[in-house]
Amino acid sequence: MTDDDQERFDDLAKLRRSIDNLDAAVVHLLAERFRCTDAIGLFKARHALASRDPRRESTQLKRLRALAGQSGLDPEFIQKLHDLIVREVVANHEAIKFRSRTT
Repeated sequence: MTDDDQERFDDLAKLRRSIDNLDAAVVHLLAERFRCTDAIGLFKARHALASRDPRRESTQLKRLRALAGQSGLDPEFIQKLHDLIVREVVANHEAIKFRSRTT
């Protein structure tokens, strides 16, 4: 391997370490987000509120799509990510609601 090859591999390894750090940050942020949405799920269960809030979801999605565009991300990708997160949140809220009825 030449010095140039080694330098390229070192550069690639550095970039990959950055991605690894960013992926870890995303996981930690999602964990914190789900802690917050679990608290909302408990609140909704206690007050017999619906798991979904279509108006909130619509407002949030518009905001996130705009942020994506401003950040150079594809708004369609952000919509898919938002849809995935909302599905998981709703499933968690339903589970919380079920547990609160059985305890």
